[in-house]
Amino acid sequence: MNEIASSLLFSHEQTDYNKVKKTCVLIIQLGTPDSPRTGDVRRYLSEFLNDPRVIDLPYVARKLLVNGVIVPFRAPKSAKIYKELWEVSNGVSPLLIHTQNVQNLLQQRLDGKDVTIEFAMRYQNPSMESVLNRIQKENYDQIIILPLFPQYASASTGSAIEKAMRIIKDWWVLPEIKIINQFWDSEGYLNSIVDRAKAFDIKNYDHILFSYHGLPNRHVDKVYEGSDLCSDQPCETHLNEENKHCYKATAYATTRLLAEKLNLKEDDYTVCFQSRLDKKWLTPFSDEVVEEWAKKGAKKLLVFSPAFVADCLETLIEIGTEYQEIFEDLGGEKVDLVPSCNDHPEFISGLEKLIIDIM
Repeated sequence: MNEIASSLLFSHEQTDYNKVKKTCVLIIQLGTPDSPRTGDVRRYLSEFLNDPRVIDLPYVARKLLVNGVIVPFRAPKSAKIYKELWEVSNGVSPLLIHTQNVQNLLQQRLDGKDVTIEFAMRYQNPSMESVLNRIQKENYDQIIILPLFPQYASASTGSAIEKAMRIIKDWWVLPEIKIINQFWDSEGYLNSIVDRAKAFDIKNYDHILFSYHGLPNRHVDKVYEGSDLCSDQPCETHLNEENKHCYKATAYATTRLLAEKLNLKEDDYTVCFQSRLDKKWLTPFSDEVVEEWAKKGAKKLLVFSPAFVADCLETLIEIGTEYQEIFEDLGGEKVDLVPSCNDHPEFISGLEKLIIDIM
C-alpha cells in the first residue's frame, strides 16, 4: 500500500512539474498615428515626445519644449509625411499591418502550447493599457514581454518595458514576468534580412549603408558608470561586458554579423544613423553619407535598416523617398531600400525560438 501511495505521489508531482504554463506573449511596437490627419498625428507626437525616456529633460523643460514648440510646429509637417506614407501603403499604417501579421503568424506557430500572442503599441493604439487590461482578466501563469526592437535603447525598449511594468505593478495578482530586452543576434532576425537582400545584386552597388535610427549621444553615455562615455568604449569594433547594452555597440555588432553572412568586406559598407534632431546625435549621419557618396560619383546605393523590423515612415519615406531625392540632386541615380523583416518566415521562426527558449 505504501508503494502504491508513493507511486501515486510521484506521478502527481511529475504531472504538476511538467504542466504547461498558461502563457501570454506581449509583443510591443513603437506606435503610429491612428490616421495621417493632423489631429491624430498631434496626439501621437505629444505622447511620444513627452516620454522622459525619449526627451530626457526635466519635467517642466520637456513640457514647454514639446507642447509649446515641437508638437505645434511639427504636427502639420509630419501629417503631410504620414499622408505620403499612407498613400504608398494602400491607405493603412504599414507598421500596424506588419505587427498584426507577426501576431497572427506567431499565434499559428504556437497553437497547442497554451500560448496567446497579444500586441500593443507603446504610443497610441492598440494601447498598452487596453491590451494589458484584457491580459489581466485571463489569469495567465506567466507573461513574456517582447519589445520588437532588436538593439536595446532606453528610448524604445526601455520605455516599452517600463510602461508595461508600471501598469502590471498595480495588479493584485502578479504573474511570473519574463522579458526579452534585445535580440540583435537572433539567427532568425539576421537570416530574414539576408534573405531580403537576395532580391538585389549587391555587387552592382557602389556602396552599402546599414542605417540605424539615431540617438542623442547622451543616451548612450548613460549606459556607462561614472565618468565613462560611449566614446571610451570600442563600440565600433567589439562587444564586451561594459557595452553589451549600448545601442551603438549592438548596432555595429549586428552589422558585423550581417556583413559576414553577406560576404561583405569592411570597406564595402558604412554604419550610419538617421532621423537626427540635432548635431549631438550618433554619427555618421545617414543623409550625409548619402551626400558624400553622391559627390564621389556613386550611382547606386543599397540601404539596410536593421533597427526597424517593420517598414514604416523612417524606411519607406525617409530612406526610400527623401534619400533618393538627396542622391539624385547630387548626381546619383538610385537608392534601393532592402525591405525590413516585416512578416518574413525566418523572422517569425526567430521570434518563436526566443519565446520557446525563455518559457
